[in-house]
Amino acid sequence: MRNRYLDLLRAIATVRVVIYHLTGWTALTLVFPAMSVMFALAGSLMAASLDRFGVWAVERRLRRLLPSLWVLALLIAVPAMLIAGTPFDVHLLLWGFPIVDPQATGWWMAGLSHAWYLRDFLWFVLLSPLLLTVFRRFPLVTVLIPYGVLVALELSGAELPAIARDLALYGGAWLLGFAHHDGWLTRIPRRRLFGIAAALALPGLAWIATHPSGRGYDLNDIPIGNALWSAAFVLVALSCSPMVRAHRVLTVLNSRALSIYLWHIPILVGVTQFGERHGLPIAGPVGLGWRFVALVGLLGVALALFGWVEDVAGGRRPALLPGRRLPVPVSPAPVSTGPASALPSRAGTSVLPAREGASVLPAREGGSVLPAREGASAGLESEGADGQVAAARA
Repeated sequence: MRNRYLDLLRAIATVRVVIYHLTGWTALTLVFPAMSVMFALAGSLMAASLDRFGVWAVERRLRRLLPSLWVLALLIAVPAMLIAGTPFDVHLLLWGFPIVDPQATGWWMAGLSHAWYLRDFLWFVLLSPLLLTVFRRFPLVTVLIPYGVLVALELSGAELPAIARDLALYGGAWLLGFAHHDGWLTRIPRRRLFGIAAALALPGLAWIATHPSGRGYDLNDIPIGNALWSAAFVLVALSCSPMVRAHRVLTVLNSRALSIYLWHIPILVGVTQFGERHGLPIAGPVGLGWRFVALVGLLGVALALFGWVEDVAGGRRPALLPGRRLPVPVSPAPVSTGPASALPSRAGTSVLPAREGASVLPAREGGSVLPAREGASAGLESEGADGQVAAARA
């Protein structure tokens, strides 16, 4: 049975990511650390998939994650770059399986700047069978290791590839997702869990307050503060289990979360550049207002054109707008040669189907793509018939 509360968390994260990328409001990273929440949700759902399907859960996750990326990158972005004069390089093929930062040139350096999330997510999925086994033998030590590695890296100033830092930054959230699936968070007494969250949040906030970046208190630029504050947030959020009713908006946002994440950045970059070239306001209420309307409208068009790929990848029937209520076909009444009164009348039945610089892109160090520090995901892809769901950074 679907956990609608997890759907709600992912829907909030998806909307928050888009608003952050549109506005650049750094306070949003504190109010709702969407990236860590999404990695935690994805970790929980990955553990559930591994329990149900074994190592084949990796294939199922990849099958839900990659096709939407292929449509945007391999069918649109890569041909556009080649037409624009980019010489062919084998690194362009990494858009098919972005285990490291794929190559991007020209406009697409900004338009595909959010690919870091898919790269990190891919690594977590590939490592999950091993991680889950180790976690279940040494749960506390396993959860603490990413946070210890992150602190050591930040304090030492060691230069490591971006993927290594990201695995340390978000690995704790992914493992907390494992803890959620295995029921560890519900077995901790509420008062003790809130005490642990406070013990993480207070030093996290102190670190954030004493280590502002050029963009102020944006968690994307303060890794240690990000990890501590996000861990506290995730602990509290995932320890709750309120009843959430099914809603069409939740269904749409969850069924199209990956497409929203992939398409909102290139659309936003294009809309913003259009405004700058034509002297339109970009910031302020007017600038934010017209860009928001344009973003929503064009994103709707992109979802109508390409959103169905998520349905096919998830083993669902393609739909222009997910969540339509379809009646169950009624079997025809049996034919009888006897009197009409001998046949009981039958009424038709139906069921309801179960079911984030500038105001555009924050800068990020490293990588061949100029990545934004946030995008949308609990993983981004939706689960199919197994009834599971799985975001951008902050």
